[in-house]
Amino acid sequence: MGYNILLVADDRETKELLMLHLNSNGFTVDIAENEEMFNVCFGHQKANLILIDMMMKSLNIYELIRVIRLKSNLPIILIADKENDANRILGLNLGADACVINPYNPLEVIAEVQAMLRRYYELGCGGRIPGETMVLRVGELVLDTEAFVLRKNGNVLSLTSAELKILAKLMRSPKRVFTKTQLCECINGRYYENDDRTMMVHISNIRAKIEDDPANPKYIKTVRGLGYKIDSDD
Repeated sequence: MGYNILLVADDRETKELLMLHLNSNGFTVDIAENEEMFNVCFGHQKANLILIDMMMKSLNIYELIRVIRLKSNLPIILIADKENDANRILGLNLGADACVINPYNPLEVIAEVQAMLRRYYELGCGGRIPGETMVLRVGELVLDTEAFVLRKNGNVLSLTSAELKILAKLMRSPKRVFTKTQLCECINGRYYENDDRTMMVHISNIRAKIEDDPANPKYIKTVRGLGYKIDSDD
């Protein structure tokens, strides 16, 4: 399948470099340099993944992510400034799935895009295991691994693709402790130096969406020095 990437960027060198590498790896690319161009490209519903340069000045990136998440669960990868952790964390909090830190090797961006697309589309947005049950249940949580929809007490909860992948990994093995590295790898197949903090943001966001009291979680428990597990107090 030929995937289409919506590249949101206004810097000429960034656009040319990423488009060159994306095209040479078989992707078609639409470029949005401003809000009007983004609305046109996004409205065509051709994109399989959205790649956003957080350094662009012609768009409010945070509002853009919020709007995307209101309408779509498409994977979002951010290119973020190494010196500004707060921006990157806010982008993840708003619904982005992963970040590539600038300065970057364009081949790293390609690898991140390929890994995200593989897990989102070819493995069913979270790597459904052949032969496994299509529905995972832990307490009041029910995750349909075919449609990749999470419900709690019958109500659909809105999670990003990265959050759903993490939750699916945990729900397949209740009470088992997973390290941050293992959970990061279920999102993009690899682990990077900055991924510990990214995973903490994802876990915090998941708790905010599934827990009645995120400060005293019933489901996702932290195992100090090891990682996380999903459990139920039932």
